[in-house]
Amino acid sequence: MQVRALLVVLPLVLLPGGAHASSERLTLQEQVGQLVVMSFRGTKAPEYVLAALREKRSAGVILFGGNVRSPGQLRALTGSLRQAGGRPVVAVDQEGGHVRRVPWVGPLRSEAAQAAAGAVRSDAAAAARELRALGITVNLAPVADVPTISHAALASRAFSRDPALVSASVPAAVRGWQASGIAAAAKHFPGLGGAVANTDDAVVRIPRSRAELEQVDLAPFRAAVGAGVGLVMVGHARYPALDRYRIASQSKPIIDGILRGDLGFDGVVVTDSLEARASLSTGSLAIVAERAIRAGVDLLLLTGRGSYRPVYDHLLAVARTDPAFRARVRESAVRVLALKAGVR
Repeated sequence: MQVRALLVVLPLVLLPGGAHASSERLTLQEQVGQLVVMSFRGTKAPEYVLAALREKRSAGVILFGGNVRSPGQLRALTGSLRQAGGRPVVAVDQEGGHVRRVPWVGPLRSEAAQAAAGAVRSDAAAAARELRALGITVNLAPVADVPTISHAALASRAFSRDPALVSASVPAAVRGWQASGIAAAAKHFPGLGGAVANTDDAVVRIPRSRAELEQVDLAPFRAAVGAGVGLVMVGHARYPALDRYRIASQSKPIIDGILRGDLGFDGVVVTDSLEARASLSTGSLAIVAERAIRAGVDLLLLTGRGSYRPVYDHLLAVARTDPAFRARVRESAVRVLALKAGVR
């Protein structure tokens, strides 16, 4: 039997609360597609995006400010995506404050202001209801980083410089978003609080010890996992104390060992943008995508123009010839299907 024609019955997946994702028969092409989130320009979905969703060659899309104009336009856009893809991931960055891709929806306050007001959960829940009505299914928030150093790059986007306060705020945000029907993504694992530059713009090395990372950076993610967070976004910084050779998004010791093993996370691991400078400094887009999947990532976030096809084609070619990689693709496809079933 040729791999090209392979059909796989994906098993029932237990979701939080006892729900099950439906078994589906997916070709290898469709399984690979469940690992990729696309982006596009404009306020209407191009035909190639709709075709990829119809043919199950993509898990969904991420929307940015240029995709969003008005409530009516956004509902029409997300409606066309659902009609094409059935259960697509429709993701945005809606952290609060100045990071809001849907500008008329909250949280109006920054994460720090939400925490100071004791309104983290209520702000998230109110915003989630509005986003859900607009057809959004995934919010790439909350920020779980603890900016404890001077000039920390993500200081303006974090809940606090206090690990205890961040560890209390992150699960509150997760519960607020998810109780109102939006899957939340805690980011940027295992923590960018020690970074003076954003990985979007620079190669980042965080020289904290394993003990420091455990005490400060990992605590909010442990709390997010305890709150049942649907996704964890892994970043692109390098942590020599955790992995001497790979950035976090390509590190099996960090993803499989710490996030899955130590923290017990069994949801969807999504990358930060694969086009980030810190990511592409390690290889071509196709190669970093393959390394991420091999390390344990489930969902690849593509944010650049023309990124989808080279990544999809490369992953499919590798899966056709490498049984171990094919098994990894199948494992991640199951998780992504479970996520989509849970937020429909």
